[in-house]
Amino acid sequence: MSTRLQQAQPYALGLFRIVTGLLFLCHGASSLFGYFGKEAVSGGTWPGWYAAVIELVGGALIMLGLGTRVAALISSGSMAYAYFTVHQENGLFPIENGGELSVMFCWAFLLIVFTGPGALALDQLFTSRAPAEEAPEVRDGREAVSA
Repeated sequence: MSTRLQQAQPYALGLFRIVTGLLFLCHGASSLFGYFGKEAVSGGTWPGWYAAVIELVGGALIMLGLGTRVAALISSGSMAYAYFTVHQENGLFPIENGGELSVMFCWAFLLIVFTGPGALALDQLFTSRAPAEEAPEVRDGREAVSA
């Protein structure tokens, strides 16, 4: 059972990245363009408009798996900033201050920073590496000679 789960892990991470990126992209689109019944923020206003741009662009990059770790790090930081500057003044815990979404996005993106994009990412098209040469076997401080 565990080997099947291990084989599926890159695909589970990839699907997690795609869904989380899509949700973040939708959040940014709703803030920038007034989609999904939300009022659009005014262009160039701090921090709302800049946050919405990060959400839209970061969400798209994360969803596609392009520059994933950098986009996820910036997006995670953006959500941490949102939590501490907007939500935390209304209460200590996210359930009190309405910051659950910011906290979840922050930690989800931080997870992506450390795990990478998983399968189905465009990053893989640009970072295709030749298989690494096998390291020689070392015994007692000397390389083993193979026949």
